Amino acid sequence: MSHSREDVISAAGRLFARDGYHGTSMRDLGRELGLLGSSLYSHVQGKQELLVAVVERGAGFFQAAADAALAVEGPASERLRRLIAGHLDVMLDHRDEVRTYLNEARSLEPASRERVVAARDRYEQAFRTVLKEGVADGSFRDDVDPKLAGIFVLSILNAVDRWYEEDGGLDRAALASQIADMVERGLRTG
Repeated sequence: MSHSREDVISAAGRLFARDGYHGTSMRDLGRELGLLGSSLYSHVQGKQELLVAVVERGAGFFQAAADAALAVEGPASERLRRLIAGHLDVMLDHRDEVRTYLNEARSLEPASRERVVAARDRYEQAFRTVLKEGVADGSFRDDVDPKLAGIFVLSILNAVDRWYEEDGGLDRAALASQIADMVERGLRTG
């Protein structure tokens, strides 16, 4: 069976998410794909290249969701709801990439880590921007610190992967709505 570079990256994402970057060898990846380890090198130069590809893919999914949310017209509170729903969609639709992005990016070599940190900062800035706009338009209290509130919201969202199961009785839309409602209650004026 012939495998594409995309197949190799997807398999690496699964293994990195499950076993960690350091717990995954090229031999493990070869077994996952039914290939000899040496055959993998026709697709990639090494494990670090795969980690970069998986982590950058995860960062790209998050940024695309943020860009879509930021394009929504209306009050900042609506864009915040869209950021929350978009983040959850990425978390739940791309679990392997997200787990690798959140847990294994620290294993990137310095130049790659710099790119990923810059992408993460750009993504986090979307939350801070919307929170700042909400303070300015009166949707949120004027004592809200956008940086701290952004960290808080993202921490809540990133924890969802540890406990949420889609077949557990709470559908994704309800989850996003309930989280957004709780966050908004804490940010609202009055």
